[in-house]
Amino acid sequence: NLWRTTGDIRAAWASVVQIGFAQHGREKDAGPGHWNDPDMLEVGNPGLNAEESRAHFSLWAMLASPLLAGNDVRAMTPEIREILLNKEVIAVNQDRLGKQGWRVSQDGEAEVWVKPLSNGRWAVGLFNKGDSARSVSVKWADVQWKGMPKVRDLWKHAELGKVATGYAAEVGPHGVVLLELKK
Repeated sequence: NLWRTTGDIRAAWASVVQIGFAQHGREKDAGPGHWNDPDMLEVGNPGLNAEESRAHFSLWAMLASPLLAGNDVRAMTPEIREILLNKEVIAVNQDRLGKQGWRVSQDGEAEVWVKPLSNGRWAVGLFNKGDSARSVSVKWADVQWKGMPKVRDLWKHAELGKVATGYAAEVGPHGVVLLELKK
């Protein structure tokens, strides 16, 4: 029920970027019972820091990709365990609609990805592929959202309240802010 869409991934940010962000455009090939597989997760392997690991895990969740841990689970740090066991991010990946997310905007090293979720919700990922912190923003119109959604940060486990026309965040180097929008 799954097929590889890439060569082998390595535990390096450049490899995550090359493989993960190249999945844009493949969303039409994926859905319940048939999944694109950009290779296993490198979260927890030497070569990725915690911020890169969160971005990697978030992107694979947005892709509805199989979440196959490629690290030694017997030797996980608490920080890596927290990343791999984040129930809110796993729920984005496992949403019953089974839709793969896609890129809605790109500005240099910044990309915004969206994924429709069940019950009218959306996941929105603000990614910074660059080496310096930067502001990344999204307009709700770009994600086909009408009205003012309630916004939740899935890594901070925090409600951000109702947000009028869009959202902007300072995203660290090689980082992500992963949001859930709901009515």
